[in-house]
Amino acid sequence: MSQDITRRAALLGGTAALAVPLLATGTHQAEAQSPAGVIVMAKQIDDITSLDPAEAFEYSGSEIIGNVYRKLVTTPNSDPARIVGDLAEAWETSDNRSFAFRLKPGQKFASGQPVTAEDAAFSLRRAAVLNKAPAFIINQFGFTKDNAEQRIRAADPQTLIIECAEATSPSFLYYCLSAAVGSVVEKAAVMARAQGEDFGNGWLKQNSAGGGAYVLRGWRASESVMLDANPNADPQPRTRRMVIRHMPDGSAQLLGLQRGDVDIARNLGADQITQLRSDSRYTVLPSRKANLLYLSLSQRHPMLAKPEVRQAIKWAIDYEGIQRNIVANIYDVHQAFLPEGLPGALTDKPFSQRQEEARRLLQAAGAAGGFELSFDYPSAPPQSDIAQAVQANLASVGIRLRMLPAEQRQVITKTRARQHEMALLRWGSDYFDPHSNAEAFSMNPDNGDNARNRTLAWRASWEIPQLTEQTAAAVRDTDAARRVATYLALQREHQQVSPFVILLQEIEVAVMRTSVTGLDLGPMNDRNRYSGIAKG
Repeated sequence: MSQDITRRAALLGGTAALAVPLLATGTHQAEAQSPAGVIVMAKQIDDITSLDPAEAFEYSGSEIIGNVYRKLVTTPNSDPARIVGDLAEAWETSDNRSFAFRLKPGQKFASGQPVTAEDAAFSLRRAAVLNKAPAFIINQFGFTKDNAEQRIRAADPQTLIIECAEATSPSFLYYCLSAAVGSVVEKAAVMARAQGEDFGNGWLKQNSAGGGAYVLRGWRASESVMLDANPNADPQPRTRRMVIRHMPDGSAQLLGLQRGDVDIARNLGADQITQLRSDSRYTVLPSRKANLLYLSLSQRHPMLAKPEVRQAIKWAIDYEGIQRNIVANIYDVHQAFLPEGLPGALTDKPFSQRQEEARRLLQAAGAAGGFELSFDYPSAPPQSDIAQAVQANLASVGIRLRMLPAEQRQVITKTRARQHEMALLRWGSDYFDPHSNAEAFSMNPDNGDNARNRTLAWRASWEIPQLTEQTAAAVRDTDAARRVATYLALQREHQQVSPFVILLQEIEVAVMRTSVTGLDLGPMNDRNRYSGIAKG
């Protein structure tokens, strides 16, 4: 069988076809074109660990979930601060503690079964009880495995009741429900595949039971994701099949785009993007993301637990040089935990490379001779290039890094288990409210290994009772201006004392062949929408 026939079989066949490489290499592919009715997207997707919306918490997984599931409410990319109905047509509260959501009539899952309030209640209860990585977004309203059944319930087939533990800002609850963890799954389909008490988690990792624009046809780790149009979606997506091909190397993505094997490239390098901006065969689509690139410094390491050492690392790094020489066009320097564009974001950049200051601080910490650290980081560019720059920056002040490159999901899994010393990671806001990042970076109510809320601060073993209380108070404040002022103050303190070195904010750039239109990039990853994509 020829390479071209093999490639088309993979694109057009069933789930088993995912075992076949979607983009073959070699001279026979020089004039190959992706098939009509199929969009082939090249993207680094080795961060996917699960496609269960109650568990997935990575960039690529959230994006897939946003195209396979629907939520009660969402935000439009044209105005991400505005809450609009998705499955819900109306919502109300009389006391800011008990909330009622009325579902739109006639909504269906991909199976053809109607979406009911019990499905919505089950989905939120399931997230709370499973208590996977994104559960804290839901559990912060007081839900546990013991009370979720009573506090999240269907009053009738079209009405969902949510009772929070205490009064909360309505907009804050709505923003949290718009996160990927708020996705509504079909209860009957999920529970029919449940094993023991896993609520169907084992099955839903690689299958879907949603009502979004697409159905998950198959996922093969570090290879591909295939989505087919949901026959019951209203409106119907403009393309019947999406194939997302794992291609971490920007040069391979560019070659695929030029050959016609690839319709959309998502991870081109800065120089490649500059090259294509003036080429009429391609459309360059930039979008500022609520995504940060940062270093996590484990406080279990005796040297990193010293404030002077954390400060020294922040002064040793050449932020501007990394941005200018490695990620121009695709990242901007940013040094606060709220990304620019979110309410209350701090844009001050107090740190620059000052090696003498870094050495002075290391001497004050009793580390004048330097020390050694293990450094976990994703093995693909640009993160791998940034990691090498960080290695050189820290070596210049005496900090020696043992470099541990790995696939993104391996780095993520290691940090979630608190097994890292220093790690290079990405973080994307889950909803359009300051607390999305404030909770992750500056709250750690329980630093024990079995903590319920395993925030980024918890992963770094950073015990911060006072900062945790200040952050919790900020989200309860109903005065908008005062709340913004509080978040600005929190960020200024966080910049100076935290075990996080915020490096950069992402500017996502997708490059498409000019025949392709309709990709809608949003500020959060689950708002990157495929339903409007079409190929002329």
